Amino acid sequence: MSKYGSFPGARPRRLRTTPAMRRMVAENRLHPADLILPAFVREGISAPVEIGAMPGVVQHTRDSLKKAAVEALEAGVSGIMLFGVPEEEKKDAAGTVGTDPDGILQLALRDVRAEVGDDLIVMSDLCLDEFTDHGHCGVLDEQGRVDNDATLERYAEMAQVQADAGAHVVGPSGMMDGQIGVVRDALDQTGHEDVSILAYTVKYSSAFFGPFREAVGSSLKGDRKTYQQDPANARESLRELALDLEEGADMVMVKPAGPYLDILARVADAVDVPVAAYQISGEYAMIEAAAERGWIDRDKAIMESLTGIKRAGANMILTYWATEVAKQL
Repeated sequence: MSKYGSFPGARPRRLRTTPAMRRMVAENRLHPADLILPAFVREGISAPVEIGAMPGVVQHTRDSLKKAAVEALEAGVSGIMLFGVPEEEKKDAAGTVGTDPDGILQLALRDVRAEVGDDLIVMSDLCLDEFTDHGHCGVLDEQGRVDNDATLERYAEMAQVQADAGAHVVGPSGMMDGQIGVVRDALDQTGHEDVSILAYTVKYSSAFFGPFREAVGSSLKGDRKTYQQDPANARESLRELALDLEEGADMVMVKPAGPYLDILARVADAVDVPVAAYQISGEYAMIEAAAERGWIDRDKAIMESLTGIKRAGANMILTYWATEVAKQL
């Protein structure tokens, strides 16, 4: 026997020797088609407005939004998720501008759909928080609590006007009990059987939403802990998942993504529908801020964070870097 023996016989490092080798044996690959671009459109502005807590992200005008949609399409991104930011004086307790056919979100949906047709999936956030003067995701009762069932009636209206405006996909994000079933019925009863529902199935009450408040001009008073999920809970997510699927969700989402990769993996293992994950504003802001200070390599950190989300089981990733990353890929 050789004095060196046969140890070690197994050498995993052989498969890491060169970039070409590592690429060949990679278990997960990012692709532009995995990516969805969240975008904000703001009423009453003549030029895009930078979002201070999210460097590189803006509140769009209707014209600049159309350009961003075309850029995303040309980069190979699959979809764009739209959020409307109305003028402050148009907000009210019921979020009526959210169901106004001429509200900013519906106008933006028409604009983008006219620009990209069916080549880019046009998605719409279906929630009241951008449009209410109290900033909650639903209407309030006399005690100031979010009224679940009254809110569902508003969601049914929103689903109809968003579909009428051209949304391929609606994304009910308010975490109201029964929201998917109500939205599905509303769509089907108004001739929108082909409009898909991307259910915000797992949405945690997270500190990482912070910069998003600026992005949508939130008027939130208090918090959303009575309807968004407690970060301490995991099994609860599977219960929400079962309910959304039973009610007719076509796709499901976990939000935030990075801090909840364990939940994403459990959801992905449990379903046979497409799974999305939303890399939210705080996740974006942390990487941008650390990179700006020279503490991390920005491009590598972005790719690593997205690869981790893909590895955990996401078929689709909503990320503010969607167009940039798609171009690199």
